[in-house]
Amino acid sequence: MPAVSKNYIHTNQKLSRQPLGKTVQNAGSVALRLGFLQCTIGPMTTTPLSDGPEQTPLTAATVMRYHLCWKHRDLDGVMALYHPDIQYHDFFQNRVLGFTQLRDYVRASLPHEAGEDIVHSDRIRVDGCTAFIQYQVTVQGGDGLVAFQSSEAITVRDGLIWRINEYATLVRGDAKGSPAGGPRPATSRLGLSPRQLSTMAQDLEHYFQAQRPYLDPELDLQQVADESGYSRNQISYLLNQVLGQSFYRYVNQARLQHLLSRLDNSCAAAPVDDLAFNAGFNSLSAFYKCFREHTGLSPKAYLKQISLRART
Repeated sequence: MPAVSKNYIHTNQKLSRQPLGKTVQNAGSVALRLGFLQCTIGPMTTTPLSDGPEQTPLTAATVMRYHLCWKHRDLDGVMALYHPDIQYHDFFQNRVLGFTQLRDYVRASLPHEAGEDIVHSDRIRVDGCTAFIQYQVTVQGGDGLVAFQSSEAITVRDGLIWRINEYATLVRGDAKGSPAGGPRPATSRLGLSPRQLSTMAQDLEHYFQAQRPYLDPELDLQQVADESGYSRNQISYLLNQVLGQSFYRYVNQARLQHLLSRLDNSCAAAPVDDLAFNAGFNSLSAFYKCFREHTGLSPKAYLKQISLRART
């Protein structure tokens, strides 16, 4: 257990050099103060919580165990650290979960692999019975990485986690570097937290790599939803609002990658149009547009480059 000094502990995680956005910083500041208030008076309770300096190392130890259980994907370990009267406020989804709802929530949110796409952007800060965590959840988007800046204010009571206030905001730059904007659907109806969106993006990528559904020229959103286990609305939200691309653009990019791998593996002698149809494109105009957007070249010019490289 790292030593506690100046009311914070180190997590031994790789720290991001990028500062959190103002939205999360402000939310985090409010969350920490709110958490402090909760542990002093507590809603619906007449028993004040211990919040003196002697409580800081106890809170730090509980939150560190909680952090490590998430890191190692220990579902039972996470659940064992929740107080029976816990209230988990997920402000990204605008919902509050109790103990009986949290097991499915945590199971869906745990990363599939250790350390997967979650980077702590600050040390864990602890004051009395409240701890504050800031982290980034990243997803590979159509034009680069997409990040959720997230923070949690955690209140500990009787050695267990009694309250969590979680805030998150989507930070995505377009081609000009401006942040993502525009309306988004009610995420409470979609049932997806930032961590769940990250897991969903990886599930979708693995499904496309392993099953190669894009080879079917008639592939549609409903088929992907049926096969992946996610709803149409969840997939649409992930692609449109998070990754910044339509379903058909996502599918055509997978088809193009399939075709390019064939061209680069000494298959350039085959007619490109035939390769396009074999990769799942059902329109040559869509294929040529996608090809030029991705490579900056026409198929003919691209094949010429391959031929020149083979001769050198």
